[in-house]
Amino acid sequence: MERGIKKYLFKNGLKLEFEILDLAERLAHTGNAMVVPHRAQFYHILWIERGRGTHFVDFKPLPIADNTLLFVPSNCVNQYDAQGEYQGKSIVFTDRFFCKNQQDAHFLNSSMLFSDFYPTASFPVGTGNTDLKTVFEAMEMEYAREKDTAQYAILHNLLHIFLLQAEREMRKLGFSELKPGADLESLNRFKELMDENFRKVKNVSRYASLLSISEKQLHKATTSVLGKTPKQLIDERILLETKRLLVHTHLSVKEIAYELGYEEPTNFIKYFRKHTGITPSEFRDQN
Repeated sequence: MERGIKKYLFKNGLKLEFEILDLAERLAHTGNAMVVPHRAQFYHILWIERGRGTHFVDFKPLPIADNTLLFVPSNCVNQYDAQGEYQGKSIVFTDRFFCKNQQDAHFLNSSMLFSDFYPTASFPVGTGNTDLKTVFEAMEMEYAREKDTAQYAILHNLLHIFLLQAEREMRKLGFSELKPGADLESLNRFKELMDENFRKVKNVSRYASLLSISEKQLHKATTSVLGKTPKQLIDERILLETKRLLVHTHLSVKEIAYELGYEEPTNFIKYFRKHTGITPSEFRDQN
């Protein structure tokens, strides 16, 4: 374990914060960097043409199989299987590349491909699925072209189409989608604020104030869409970060408490035990 979870920024020196990489070559080139738990500050789309093993995204084991698409959100704790096989391609891109306006940012934050409110998106791609393959190949061709002023717009549009088609494929495969509407909009805004502020802000009233809605409206939004109260979602976010730090770092329990905004480590330990039934140290030992 590290003192802190490794963070990988997007590669410096590229005009566009977008790449299409050969998976096997990338893993061979980066050595052990990808098989340790890490936070990549960008999005991954893995098109696994041939594979075996288990990929981990925030403690969730995902089987690596032939002809599979896997979507990894930015900033989650991601780990490649050191003994696994990854043959295929990877698309990596940043918020800065995709989000040229508020609509793009909203699409990424609420998409079932990358949102925290859905399980990690992974599904088989049949050999007959020509729509996804056609757009993917068009992206590869455009990416390989000599750079010009049109390339960014073309790659951006092709990536957006690819993501929309991937969502369509998930719906065809029976994945359940959250009901759109004002409540879901409020929930997505709440999620964004939690990700930015959960270390400092832990009470529902403050989040409602930041959202310019009442606590009652926020409660209605979260319970109608997810069946969970705002306080439950705040607790889940804090506990996820706690578990990440306990399992993937050498930080002491006291240091983790301070990192998460608790002035008294004893209060932090009581909080963790209340929600998990065990102490932070016991959780670390078990994992």
